[in-house]
Amino acid sequence: MKLGIVGAGMIAKEFLSLSPELPQIELAAILSSERSLAKTKELQAAHNIGAVFTDYQELLQAGDVDTIYVALPNHLHFQYAKEALLADKHVICEKPFTLELEEALELEALAKERDLLIFEAITNQYLGNFQKIKEYLPEIGTVHMISGNYSQYSSRYDAFQKGEILPAFDPSAGGGALMDINIYNLHLVVGLFGAPKTVNYYPNIQREVDTSGVVVMDYDQAKAICIGSKDTGAESYVQIQGELGEIIINSPSSTLISGVVKLRNGQQYELEANAHPHRMYEEFQRMAQAIHEHDTDFADEKMAHTLAVMRVLEQAKS
Repeated sequence: MKLGIVGAGMIAKEFLSLSPELPQIELAAILSSERSLAKTKELQAAHNIGAVFTDYQELLQAGDVDTIYVALPNHLHFQYAKEALLADKHVICEKPFTLELEEALELEALAKERDLLIFEAITNQYLGNFQKIKEYLPEIGTVHMISGNYSQYSSRYDAFQKGEILPAFDPSAGGGALMDINIYNLHLVVGLFGAPKTVNYYPNIQREVDTSGVVVMDYDQAKAICIGSKDTGAESYVQIQGELGEIIINSPSSTLISGVVKLRNGQQYELEANAHPHRMYEEFQRMAQAIHEHDTDFADEKMAHTLAVMRVLEQAKS
């Protein structure tokens, strides 16, 4: 994979810290604003990135780029992903995939029309521990309760309270607790249990944006409660309660989802199946493999999951 990175913020830097351990990914290019050009060139030198562009269309025309990684603020995902597909580039797009379901469906259709692969970068779906949880689910019996809490006091919340509205709290930019933080819980629950019967969202609204909130999903015999907060901090976790035991994730759903399986008969299993200590390793390794092999079946499977989550978001926002 010859990767063009669009964005030089925190998530892109987190990926770059891992890139030396992904030899199948060549860092062909990175996009910079004119204002950030000097800092982006420092990133280029530090990570051996092939070229720096300040014009997106010029990057898209670069012959040595076959895949675009969209690591931009939420509201820019759709437009930059669409332009990449129109330039016949595969796409990896950070979460949330788009702000609206209609946009996600348009990107899916465009990728199919042009025989391209497109993925949402959502770490928890690729982790070995996630696959292990799926294997252990039958052992805990019929599941009745799922609860997840991802609460992290935002470094931008103090500024928000003073009236400075940055993208993380700007509803027009896809900010807020649901799209920015609780979405990890939704991906985890939908990835394990599929689409719910009903979805309701109970947000705390300040300055027209949800600074925290609770999503309740009905699975008939099971109920899922997903808490996301940017205005408070708390110990984050996910707990899946079955008639024969429970699965406890002692970490936010955005990280390595380490934890334990406890059965009522006294048996206990640690979740220790991750392939690498960096949370993004398994997703980028697998997406790179799929793009190299042009594995459209795998891409379709992952897109079906993304669209299921987008439909949950659509219902939560309605």
